[in-house]
Amino acid sequence: MSYDKVKQANKICVGVKQTKKALEQQKLKEVVVARDADPNVTAPVVELCEQHGVPVSYVESMKQLGAASNIDVGASTVGILNEETS
Repeated sequence: MSYDKVKQANKICVGVKQTKKALEQQKLKEVVVARDADPNVTAPVVELCEQHGVPVSYVESMKQLGAASNIDVGASTVGILNEETS
């Protein structure tokens, strides 16, 4: 289901660094985290989501999350940007 959200989103940011940056700028409406990603890598993103009140959903596979994001490698996190964010 969350893979579909990523595929249908108009704008996304892929990866921990980009997701954290967008969270700090309050540009995200939701974050998707792969369960098979290293928790030491994803935990700071989840904490930022909690601080900023951004919902987090989980998917099973980094590989499938990367594919849903149209990249050839796995993605540990994907941020779905607010519609008004350019």
